[in-house]
Amino acid sequence: MPNPLRSEGEAFRFLLGAVVYFAAIAIAGVINEWAGLVVFIVLTAVVVAWWWRAQKREPRPIEALAVPPGPGDERRILVIANETVGGAPLLERISELASDANARVLVVTPALNSPLRHLASDEDAARAAAQDRLDRSLAALATNGVHARGQVGDGDPLQAIEDALRTFGADEIVISTHPEGRSNWLEHGVVENARERFAVPIHHVVVDLSAESG
Repeated sequence: MPNPLRSEGEAFRFLLGAVVYFAAIAIAGVINEWAGLVVFIVLTAVVVAWWWRAQKREPRPIEALAVPPGPGDERRILVIANETVGGAPLLERISELASDANARVLVVTPALNSPLRHLASDEDAARAAAQDRLDRSLAALATNGVHARGQVGDGDPLQAIEDALRTFGADEIVISTHPEGRSNWLEHGVVENARERFAVPIHHVVVDLSAESG
């Protein structure tokens, strides 16, 4: 599902709009209960219409090859993973793809945040947690002989991929998720949408952390 709040400015405007929404209903209700009901219906219809249009907004296509390519003999692999970033199946898949000596690997971990903290533009805790997972994953890759670099990305995995492709012209993308039924990314069609949206081969790796810990 597209996220209509793509920036701190939009989040602030949304929060301000919510305050105005409830204040207008409260003021109208004090004046007259019927006026309050009418204001509630009208403003709610406006909010629902705005949200519906936001969900229907088509993502802007982007092709990885539009990014200036690196040396012709270089294989560039972009990895998108959050909680599963340190999972054994993902580390094995990255090691396999990066077996070429000229491979470059960029691991991006989206900073997942609660809706309330996102609206308040409070992302410090989410980014710190994502950075910790990323650091441990990079250390595990280094132990396996894969020297990768990493960065914390947008909380929307599709946006995180797009942002990364602007500076890292990936030849392949690896998306790691929890198993079906436990993965919000699969529930929202992240892998399918990525394959439609980005013009590079995409590998999907499933990591079952509960099975690994057991």
